[in-house]
Amino acid sequence: MKYLEKTALSRIFIIIFHLVGFIGFSLPQYHDFFLSFVPFHLLLMAGILLANQKEFNKNFWSALVFVYVGGFLVEVVGVSSGAVFGVYHYGETLGIKLANVPLLIGVNWFIIVFCVGAVLKKYLKHQRTLKAAIGAVILVVLDFLIEPVAVRFDYWSWENSEIPLQNFIAWFFVAFVLLRVYYELEFRKSNPVALTLIICQFLFFLGLNLTVI
Repeated sequence: MKYLEKTALSRIFIIIFHLVGFIGFSLPQYHDFFLSFVPFHLLLMAGILLANQKEFNKNFWSALVFVYVGGFLVEVVGVSSGAVFGVYHYGETLGIKLANVPLLIGVNWFIIVFCVGAVLKKYLKHQRTLKAAIGAVILVVLDFLIEPVAVRFDYWSWENSEIPLQNFIAWFFVAFVLLRVYYELEFRKSNPVALTLIICQFLFFLGLNLTVI
């Protein structure tokens, strides 16, 4: 019973925070206020995801560290060289930076990889490579929705204000590698809030694309 109550409350929190954030981003007079809470929102979503994780063994922590560090380092290489995603740099919205990359970027990779990974884990049994590829396609679609919003609200910006095709190709390969390792490591991947969280992310960015951008 307590488990069900925690899951239900977690889902309610996820929905409410995304809905409130959507309203705040949609109202120009509140942009600065809500943008200041973006780092806290990401940390809260990561915390809710962790709170509903069913198993914390060595492989789970190995997957988490690999996704966080791998996602962060590829962004460091990308920002410094322009050779991964294209030429871009981060603004101030995502908070404290190391090597010109917000530390929260790794948290964002953790959230989306673990959400998509958990949702797909019960399908295509033992076909880890195919699941990783499907998950990577889903995350490319999510990035397609994120990009205009991110540029509009100073998450990051692109050279000549153009989002290159290279970015989406790189997103696929980075997401694929992160998901493939996630599936290779054995731990209980079920997470009862993963579907709610990834749907809310899709709806949040889709809504802003339709109403603000």
